[in-house]
Amino acid sequence: METKQNGPIGRPRGFDADEALERAMLVFWKHGYEGASTANLTNAMGISTTSMYAAFGNKEKLFRKALERYTEGPSAYLVQAMEEPTALGVATAILAGTVRTTTRPASPHGCLGVQGALTVSDSGQEVRDLLVDWRNNGYALIRERFQRAVDDGDLPAETDAGLLARYITTLAYGIAVQAASGLGRDELQEMADAALRGWPLS
Repeated sequence: METKQNGPIGRPRGFDADEALERAMLVFWKHGYEGASTANLTNAMGISTTSMYAAFGNKEKLFRKALERYTEGPSAYLVQAMEEPTALGVATAILAGTVRTTTRPASPHGCLGVQGALTVSDSGQEVRDLLVDWRNNGYALIRERFQRAVDDGDLPAETDAGLLARYITTLAYGIAVQAASGLGRDELQEMADAALRGWPLS
């Protein structure tokens, strides 16, 4: 198949790659990696299969781009939370951001990074590994921030920053799963608040 220099064959007039990627992200968010068929994706994106491959590569590459968009968009609250002046503020912002993002009326409920590859066959191993790395990166970011809080005296010296970070990430992922199951925002926020009542005090 010949591809002209001025653009891939099959790309419709007015093709907006940014908008198409946004729509693909929503499909992956709702259906997971394997649940999102090529037909689901191209229908949502408003382009042909040829255009999808030409613009984004294969399905796995499209998913990687969608995950990057999710990280920089809906999931950006995680990085923003690191700027809170106290470790408790960080934890509060992370859980509030999780509740808010996983229960938005106009978006799929749950978390793309958690649900994206919960059920993936052997052919999707790279996607499963990608999401494991994605979750581990989030954990490492929180652990480093909590360690800084220990070093600064914001958390007790005996605090295990890694364990505390694991506690917060596990709770956040649990909130995401509950949100995907239909639990409401208010109840999830109450659960998050209750989990932080025993926060370590310096």
